[in-house]
Amino acid sequence: MGKASSLSTKRALRQSRKKHTRNKADRTRLKSQLKKARAASSSEQKKLMSETFSAIDRMVKKGIIHKNAAARYKSRLTKTRAAE
Repeated sequence: MGKASSLSTKRALRQSRKKHTRNKADRTRLKSQLKKARAASSSEQKKLMSETFSAIDRMVKKGIIHKNAAARYKSRLTKTRAAE
């Protein structure tokens, strides 16, 4: 990443790296949950949908995904469920 010279910039760089790593892990976890919900059979899907919606809402609350992106994910999941 970048080079830092002062103590405060070094600290800021450490914090941003840590935050980046955490956010990336959370985003990956969310994507896995979305894939699992899409691939689930209709009997499992109801439980997975609530888990997935909860995960999406948590990511919005943490600021990892935008609220409009969350709405899009939810809408598409609901649409695929209704189509079955």
